[in-house]
Amino acid sequence: MSDAESDPASFARTILLRRLTDQPRSRAELAESLAKKNVPDDVAGEVLDRFEEVGLIDDEDFARSWVQSRQRSRGVASKVLAMELRRKGVDDETSREVLSELDPEVERQNAHRLVQKKLRSMQGLDSSTQIRRLTAMLARKGYAPQVAFDVVRVELEAFEAPPLDSA
Repeated sequence: MSDAESDPASFARTILLRRLTDQPRSRAELAESLAKKNVPDDVAGEVLDRFEEVGLIDDEDFARSWVQSRQRSRGVASKVLAMELRRKGVDDETSREVLSELDPEVERQNAHRLVQKKLRSMQGLDSSTQIRRLTAMLARKGYAPQVAFDVVRVELEAFEAPPLDSA
């Protein structure tokens, strides 16, 4: 008789603890892991509820951590973050609450940083190709078209401007 058959709750707890060891996860992700291991739904629900009670599962904390990490490491805008959270099983209300805490100015600064970094590798291209590629990159990261065009325009002007003489 396997662990899953003899003590399904203990088996479920072991799965959840293993999944939570490397990084925080949403309740939906953890429920999916239990379902893949054929943990009965009633046992999975009880164990997930208990993990929430003791604070090991918290979708709001998970969402906040995910958003901060993705925004810092990838420069992803709130539109893409909302889609990612939905895929992770975070409910829309929690996502909206967490995303409402984001500073639009920080998001715009991230867009500038992304364009500045990408511009270095585009020096030999004509300006229309640069604009197209840079705005497309920002669009894939979830930035609104107007923000993308504004940021690209400002960065191209700064990049092409001759350095000021210090005389």
